[in-house]
Amino acid sequence: MSNAQNTGNEARDMRPTRLRDALRQARIEAADRTGVVVELRDAEVARLEILNEALDPLFAEVPEQIDLFDRGVSQGETPRLWIDVVAHIVMGRDKRIYRFVQDTRFGRIVLAESHDVPVMVDAVTGYVARRMIEREHAMVAMPVAEPVAEKKPRRRGLGMFMLGFVLGAVALFAVALYASLKNF
Repeated sequence: MSNAQNTGNEARDMRPTRLRDALRQARIEAADRTGVVVELRDAEVARLEILNEALDPLFAEVPEQIDLFDRGVSQGETPRLWIDVVAHIVMGRDKRIYRFVQDTRFGRIVLAESHDVPVMVDAVTGYVARRMIEREHAMVAMPVAEPVAEKKPRRRGLGMFMLGFVLGAVALFAVALYASLKNF
């Protein structure tokens, strides 16, 4: 029986060691994966920065008074190169393809996808041009003809008041005269 007791003790001693080793190994693997994820994110940010620098000449041509565009790289969970409030460039699933997307009220639409920086620069150039034309159309709104309200002269209002006053006085005088003749 002491042999069976020793076997139970050995099993209890070995199990935590194995679990401890397994946990240690799992932590090491998780740290390695985290390192790979960080490296992938850094690579995404670097590729977006390259595209951002390629877009510098385009945005240098945009007049300063046009404040539609707010370009910059955000380094969140998913790095993005923002063009304006509704459009940005994100890396595809394979982390080598650029995906130019726009958020609309009906969902997100893909405007362009490519591995090449010049193709993406052309897509962003077209988008910027369309947005600037939309802005021009919004600024040149057709003036709406407002109905012209005729101003009535104050004298007419005053005249109506005077007419009412005179008619009232005449009516009172007529009632008083009729009452006095009736009593007579």
